Amino acid sequence: MIHLTTFIAAPIERVFDLSRSISLHKASMSKFGERPIGGRMDGLIEKDETVTWEARHFFKKRVLTSRITEMKRPFLFIDEQVKGDFASLRHEHIFKQIENGTIMIDQFSYQLPYGGLGRMANRLFLEKYLTKLLTERNEMLRATAESNGWKNYLS
Repeated sequence: MIHLTTFIAAPIERVFDLSRSISLHKASMSKFGERPIGGRMDGLIEKDETVTWEARHFFKKRVLTSRITEMKRPFLFIDEQVKGDFASLRHEHIFKQIENGTIMIDQFSYQLPYGGLGRMANRLFLEKYLTKLLTERNEMLRATAESNGWKNYLS
């Protein structure tokens, strides 16, 4: 499991909605060519909606479909893989309002196929790669929420 905590000097509702923004996610993953190709294609994803992403990771085109399985605005939403390369994937997005902003917590749990080979790949490179990917996304989300950039994603 990957656990990240990010402080964002912005209201909880703004951070929560930016975290659900298909357009912001696409912008934060642009260097991987990540783009929605099915389900919710733009705007803010809602409970029970799916989105299918296409991206290039590890020199190969990857396709992953996830569904929002739980949502308690503005404190929590969970997305889980419906179809993709992982044996399972669950991403809990948790938000806590504090006096001067929002604490955003990512709990990203996943299992790989291929038994021992999958566990070895995870130890050698995948966990570090996924942590870096989530950290970069969170940094863009933080910068957007703390500036007037949020207005480009939330109307």
